Amino acid sequence: MIEVEVDAPADVAGPLEDVVRWVCGRLGVDRASVGLMVVDADRMAAINREHRGKDGPTDVLSFPVDGPDVLAGWPDDGPPPELGDIVICPSRAEEPLETLAIHGLLHLLGYDHETDEGEMLRLQDVLVDARGAAEGA
Repeated sequence: MIEVEVDAPADVAGPLEDVVRWVCGRLGVDRASVGLMVVDADRMAAINREHRGKDGPTDVLSFPVDGPDVLAGWPDDGPPPELGDIVICPSRAEEPLETLAIHGLLHLLGYDHETDEGEMLRLQDVLVDARGAAEGA
């Protein structure tokens, strides 16, 4: 079971929750907990400063908790492993919010576009395209 706790306006909460569940399903993640927040630029700037030491807002940040390595060995009884939190700032977004949710989730699953020679961004593109095709069907 994928648990998604979304703190966002109602018009975006449902689609963001859906895309997180969908990506988990596509990637074979069947038990996990993910938090997702949609914030304004001021809040994102504060989070960015506090956690990354960088000034100004950004479009998406991810904060892993248990990490992807725990998924395989997590016991079936009890709560699902907590992958972490995704924070999205719509006013800084140059891509659809669903794409940013996918990007953030891939980071929670251990992907890193700064070190993997494009693997994460290629997978992100594949998932975005597949999601679009699935929604258009």
